[in-house]
Amino acid sequence: MRTNGHPLDALGDPTRRQVFELLRDGPRSVGELAAGLPVSRPAVSQHLRILEEAGLARHTKHGTRHLYELDSSGVRALREWVDGFWDEALARFKAAAESKGGTR
Repeated sequence: MRTNGHPLDALGDPTRRQVFELLRDGPRSVGELAAGLPVSRPAVSQHLRILEEAGLARHTKHGTRHLYELDSSGVRALREWVDGFWDEALARFKAAAESKGGTR
């Protein structure tokens, strides 16, 4: 499955969210991730590829091992994107509350 590279699309899959959450604990290999999930190693690799495409994960090579971890810049960008919605919604709520507050 491919996404358009947007973080929310990447996190729309429950297994991929599990992989993402497991990476919060620090770098892990595909084998380590697969051991805690009900999917195969190739499936985990595919999920990791999609998380990388979305900017949420990255990997480094240590000898023959590939270790995957969260990409802090991608996670930060996702948080800023979500925060933008909250900022906008709270500003509208404040404006509505203030406009109704003056009628008492």
